Amino acid sequence: MTELRIRAAGPDDLDTVLAFWKTAAEGTSISDDRNGVERLVDRDPEALIIAEQDGELVGTVIAGFDGWRCHLYRLAVHPDRRRQGIGAALLAAAEGRFVRLGGRRGDAMVLQRNETAHHAWRAAGYTPQEQWRRWIKPFGE
Repeated sequence: MTELRIRAAGPDDLDTVLAFWKTAAEGTSISDDRNGVERLVDRDPEALIIAEQDGELVGTVIAGFDGWRCHLYRLAVHPDRRRQGIGAALLAAAEGRFVRLGGRRGDAMVLQRNETAHHAWRAAGYTPQEQWRRWIKPFGE
């Protein structure tokens, strides 16, 4: 296996990323489509970070920073490549980005039912914040 390459996704990567999430990511959201991801990359070209190995997409993370808070979404590693340090490398890249931007704390959106992810996030030093509940409201198209 060749060395892991971590980089920001560009417009040419978006269809590949969306297909990858169908295999590697748990759950979906209203913005998990071409238009949603395209808007993300247009607005913040460094937010969608991908990992490649042997010419293949093997992991992703979205490292969104709004100037106040650091948000992590879509940390996903291909099922055949898990437990090889790819997730840790993606998180290190995301956390480095946050520090460069002046961020002081990262938070991650993790499905409650995704026990495998809970172990990975804990291993990376993250802890659940049980006193908070996420409230959402989808906006019409």
